[in-house]
Amino acid sequence: MRDVVEAKDLSCFYGPVMGLNRVNFAIRGGITGLVGPNGAGKSTLIKMITGQLKPSAGSLTVLQQNPMNNVDLLGRIGYCPEHEQLHRNATPMVLLRSLGTLSGIPWSNLKEKSEDVLQRVRLSPKVWNTRIGDFSKGMKQRVKLAQALMHNPELLILDEPMNGLDPMGRNDISGILRSLSENGIHIIISSHILNELESLCENFLLLKWGRVVASGNRKEIAAEVDQRSDQVRIKVDKPSQLVEHLLNRNLLKGYLIQEDELIVWLREPEGFYKKWPMYLNRNDVKIYEVIDENSSLEKVFTKV
Repeated sequence: MRDVVEAKDLSCFYGPVMGLNRVNFAIRGGITGLVGPNGAGKSTLIKMITGQLKPSAGSLTVLQQNPMNNVDLLGRIGYCPEHEQLHRNATPMVLLRSLGTLSGIPWSNLKEKSEDVLQRVRLSPKVWNTRIGDFSKGMKQRVKLAQALMHNPELLILDEPMNGLDPMGRNDISGILRSLSENGIHIIISSHILNELESLCENFLLLKWGRVVASGNRKEIAAEVDQRSDQVRIKVDKPSQLVEHLLNRNLLKGYLIQEDELIVWLREPEGFYKKWPMYLNRNDVKIYEVIDENSSLEKVFTKV
């Protein structure tokens, strides 16, 4: 599969202010998380991918084409902006029919197409003809997603789609996005909710101060940022017995016992990881789980 988005020495400047500074990356198919603090360059990159901003230098291709002034390419991209742009007095059906007309969908197909995308985003048929201004945040997010799907895009760009949603709403949106990905739509999603991205995305692009600091799947990024963590969480039936065993081998800098869990800080992480089955199994204890505490996306991101 060819890369969905590719940048080479890509830069974007707002006068003296740097948005992106000579970044190089390739975004694969599937679901990719765009991660970074405020001012990292996420919104700048999204605007460039969707043809709203022209690069100051370098090159950017989206679905193997230049996105600037490219009507055909933009017809293959669906965009869900962070800020709400929905007409409060319109209903979902009226809004989608209007946008579908602008996308060139024949009038005879508009009703069927609008109903299809509303079903895909799991918006109840009971509210299809209800004023959008009366909707909850989660319902509005579904309508925003539906409008981005009206023209059957190959690539879906979502800017902070989880903002303002409760855990149930975030879980529903995640389920919808997984279903879209399984049906062949590539998705780039920007979000500050790192644990949601970690469970949803296959790959990540980490930005900081206009530069790419890491890219790839979680394991690739963790390896790029730091070889091995010195903090490990072990779920075990006899934590006191196991910690005594590890202390006797002079493997630990410290430890913390929490009921059936043992958190340890290692003296030599590389050596431990090479021989950890031997260290943990040669003892009369049952090991249920071994977790590298610093391998989560949020832990990795704090290091960069």
